[in-house]
Amino acid sequence: MLEIEIIREITAAEAHRDQTAARPTFEVAWQSLVDVDQFYGIEIGEFPARIAETALWMMDHILNNRLSLEFGHSFVRIPLEKSPHITVGNALDMDWQALLPAEKCSYIIGNPPFVGHQWRTQAQQRDMAGVWGRTGQVNRLDYVTCWFNKATAYAADNRDIEIALVATNSITQGEQCGILWPAVFARELSIRFAHRTFQWNSEARGRAAVHCVIVGLTFAKECRRRLYDYDSPRGEPHVSEVGRINGYLIDGPQYAVPARTKPPEGRPAMHKGSQPTDGARLRKPGGGYLKFSNLILQDSDREQLLNADPNCEKWLKPYVGGEELISGQWRWCLWLKSADPSELKASEPIIERLERVRSGRLQSPTAGVRELASYPTLFTQDRQPDTDYLAIPEVSSETREYIPIAILPPTVIASSKLQLIPGAPLHYFGILTSAMHMSWMRTVAGRLKSDYSYSPSVYNSFPWPEMSDKQCKRIEELSQAVLDTRAKFPDSPLDVLYDQDAMPPALRTAHQSLDRAVDRLYRRNGFASERERVEHLFSLREKRQAPLLTSKQGTKRSRQRRRQQS
Repeated sequence: MLEIEIIREITAAEAHRDQTAARPTFEVAWQSLVDVDQFYGIEIGEFPARIAETALWMMDHILNNRLSLEFGHSFVRIPLEKSPHITVGNALDMDWQALLPAEKCSYIIGNPPFVGHQWRTQAQQRDMAGVWGRTGQVNRLDYVTCWFNKATAYAADNRDIEIALVATNSITQGEQCGILWPAVFARELSIRFAHRTFQWNSEARGRAAVHCVIVGLTFAKECRRRLYDYDSPRGEPHVSEVGRINGYLIDGPQYAVPARTKPPEGRPAMHKGSQPTDGARLRKPGGGYLKFSNLILQDSDREQLLNADPNCEKWLKPYVGGEELISGQWRWCLWLKSADPSELKASEPIIERLERVRSGRLQSPTAGVRELASYPTLFTQDRQPDTDYLAIPEVSSETREYIPIAILPPTVIASSKLQLIPGAPLHYFGILTSAMHMSWMRTVAGRLKSDYSYSPSVYNSFPWPEMSDKQCKRIEELSQAVLDTRAKFPDSPLDVLYDQDAMPPALRTAHQSLDRAVDRLYRRNGFASERERVEHLFSLREKRQAPLLTSKQGTKRSRQRRRQQS
């Protein structure tokens, strides 16, 4: 089709030069230069390879017919004298130069297989090692990234090559972004165009929709760069020209958000909740496992325990992880860190549970857990705050506009599936639940399948707004309004309150008021879209880091001068 458009422009120009000609003065057929033998490919299966060959011949025939209809000249290539070059084999185990020398290649286009790092077969693991090696964090990458590595290495021998690959959107999110794209950009490539996340539905029975991106790479320094956005996962894209495109597929500086272990100075730290490792699985002598509820209890387990020993109630506390916080179906835990040993000894059901905890920990492959078998009354990791804390689910559905965040008292024990900020001021709730932070999270957070996977690095890297005392008070008022509106629906858990369709209008209005106020902390006129928010945040982050980099460089130069003087 592209060739037909080019021929159409040529014929229009020819006709303009010869106004009396009803038809162009040259033979259109001679202008068609694209043929099937110019296409090279690698397909791991014999049958799909033959299908690819046939499809190329069929498409060539269809477009020849269109060319004939367009210009009134019969154009056919029968008998077939040329063939596509489709090789059967593993593209990751082949020398692409042997198939087609890079100096003869113009474009690399592909739709590699989508396999998350946790789902790879042993053969695919070997492919990964062969392409990426075994050092660093490359094992965290998806299988599809092997084609990015092979393609960019191959193209290094011909910098006129353009590359376009379809991939899962996970390579533009979370930790993968910080592993893949620095390696690509180090080869002096940049992103020329990108289709941001869209939904690709497979026609195969039982196959789920996949969230994809398309990334075009180039060695060209000066070129028009385009971003294609989708208002809905299956909608049509709209395009915008930008100055640059980074690994998150936004107009922003070429770097990935680091997995910082500490928050910026002056900001309270975020950490996970507590981990019981309570021996819930015991290995049976004949193989397999027996499952028990020991320190963690469901409602039915709690009822059974209290029937056996009502005195246990003082040791039972609500136990909440991300799933429990969102669903409202809280569990319970035995919180025994300050329990009287003589009272514990007098409770037969408690002693039975503690013995199972001890036995389960002794079977652990982790030395630290085995050492804690001597302390069965304690969680293996106790991070429980002694004050109110902000609780963010580690995993949350991508279908929600907001991650459901809560403020919990110290009497609620947080599991390791919650991220906590102990003693966080009320305005922290407002900033972190705002559209501004949600936009940042959706861009830089990792994914568990397609769900958001929130980590401290999302919080630590977020460019915090500067605000006056008056502005801070206003954010606190609007934060409290969100919490008060939630409280009007005591029978509705957070998964209902934040459902796309069921969200109460009053709660949506409260969030929108908070969103507008937080937006204005960053820019007086606010933002028209999520992409605008993220681009502004990246720009702000870049500006804030520049003085730090300059300071570090200056310190380094000072040290060098001192060494020279000494």
